Amino acid sequence: MKYKVLIFDADETLFDFKKAEKEAFKEAILEFGMDYDESYHFETYKVINSAIWKELEQGLITQSKLKIERFKRLSNKLQIPFDEVEFANAYMKHLANGSFLFEDSTDLIESIKDNYTLMIVTNGLTVVQEKRIKQSTIAKYFKDIVISENIGVSKPNPGIFEYTLKDMKNIDKSQVLMIDDSLSSDIQGGTNFGIDTCWYNPKEIENKTNLKPTYEVKSLKELKDLLLNI
Repeated sequence: MKYKVLIFDADETLFDFKKAEKEAFKEAILEFGMDYDESYHFETYKVINSAIWKELEQGLITQSKLKIERFKRLSNKLQIPFDEVEFANAYMKHLANGSFLFEDSTDLIESIKDNYTLMIVTNGLTVVQEKRIKQSTIAKYFKDIVISENIGVSKPNPGIFEYTLKDMKNIDKSQVLMIDDSLSSDIQGGTNFGIDTCWYNPKEIENKTNLKPTYEVKSLKELKDLLLNI
């Protein structure tokens, strides 16, 4: 096998984060007694949340501040006053229970678990990702689950990959492959660290960046075939 270690991102690669996010946000809104309108409340939140995670990738905000600041911005945008700390806690409580795997995730991981050392590296928040990932049926197949908030380094900073591989003294970078759906976070991070990358691109988004992933796949089935044959 060309590779010995596979580093997976969690959300939108193996886990359906969008489903978990939508359910958690709705439950938090209802918990605060608001009349929920998905097309208004959730769509407004998505724009704010996407922008603030980009700020994290660029080093403009910390994760500790992010998890509260996004709901402060939401309150201001909606012009609905609520305690952003309490709302953040409610949202993360519901999100931590949203462990939804994609349809082909289990088959993929069970098919390759004996051929590779598997790792997960995620930029998610500890209180959310610890429960969501570790309560899943595939968690037992991963050697480690590295959460950026735990170590104080986020993708695309190459330091998070250095931390992930720190105990694998006999592994060369040429034996490591990063698999993820995000060009700006993981593919950029893997490139920064000097390892091969595989872009999981189920929506067939055009790559308008200067990044050149080593591989590109459009489904988890295609990824399975790739990993069993390289």
